[in-house]
Amino acid sequence: MADDLYGDEIYTLTDEDGNENQFELIGNREIDGSTYLALVPIDDNEEEEYVILKVELDDDGEESLVTINDDDEFDRVADIFDDELFGTVDYDDDI
Repeated sequence: MADDLYGDEIYTLTDEDGNENQFELIGNREIDGSTYLALVPIDDNEEEEYVILKVELDDDGEESLVTINDDDEFDRVADIFDDELFGTVDYDDDI
């Protein structure tokens, strides 16, 4: 799963209120031994550009997606996804 970018997988996630929303996988990365997914909401009415979730194993050994609660970890991972997904544009290059 790690190190693939731009997938076409659809995930149905349930929020804390029990509402289900669909997200499309736009990238995943293994960083420091953990796997992170970048997902974009399929519903165009969503305010978020994309969300980043961490893959963890639950008590049964099944993969589950969890929010990243550590601000430093989130910022570090978000910077990596921002660079890889959106990159930087060099306007000085000839077209």
